[in-house]
Amino acid sequence: MALLKRESLRDVEDLFDRYTLSLPWPFGRSSLPLAGTALQDWHPRVDISESDQGYEVRADIPGVRKDDLKVTLQDGVLTIQGERHQEQKHESERMHRVERSYGSFSRSFHLPEDADADAMSASASDGQLTVTVPRKGPAPGADPVQIPVQ
Repeated sequence: MALLKRESLRDVEDLFDRYTLSLPWPFGRSSLPLAGTALQDWHPRVDISESDQGYEVRADIPGVRKDDLKVTLQDGVLTIQGERHQEQKHESERMHRVERSYGSFSRSFHLPEDADADAMSASASDGQLTVTVPRKGPAPGADPVQIPVQ
């Protein structure tokens, strides 16, 4: 009998994913998506870290172009929006499995009061968006401030 290496958390996530495939919308996702539609809404995974200088938000955004990203700050809430477009298929192609999600996403996070809204910066490279939020600045204003993605 051979021993198999198991990752318990990954096993639980796989079990949950298989279960939710069978649930009707909006709780799950259909196992047979319609041609040309997104498989499900997707939300990039995000890491948020803090240092003495400020905060950093890193989001995994594979397949999202810089032009399809929008980072805004309004009333102390940082919002990351974007869209991943579905690749074009050839008429002769038959899909055997579709697991990648396409479509729009939006993630929002409340910033601490010591965030410097005027000195924020954002950059996207190699499938990762990084938003840097320095400390010690004026409180975010009521008007939305768009942060350019470099």
